[in-house]
Amino acid sequence: MNTDRYTYRVTWSAADDSHIGLCAEFPSLSWLDKSPESALKGIRKLVATVVTDMVASDEEVPEPLSEKIFSGKFVVRVPTEVHRLLAVQAAEQGVSMNRWVSVKLAA
Repeated sequence: MNTDRYTYRVTWSAADDSHIGLCAEFPSLSWLDKSPESALKGIRKLVATVVTDMVASDEEVPEPLSEKIFSGKFVVRVPTEVHRLLAVQAAEQGVSMNRWVSVKLAA
């Protein structure tokens, strides 16, 4: 399986005094290293090892987020006051509430 399609990122950890390599599809995995490049290389290698082990054990391997098909719809429950506030803001902006919430989420 091609592990290049997974979602990787590197962030700094002051507590560890290191860069941390992460993979969104494998939230329990991380790789600490002194340079961001080494942290990325480490997490990619770790994910490849884990995927190889999962395949060998006939375990279900997570689908890369980059290959998932999203509908563009999801339901979010909010308090009635928030719903009212969003409706008012959308009306003031002259856009639908869906459009307004989409803009707010993207910000």
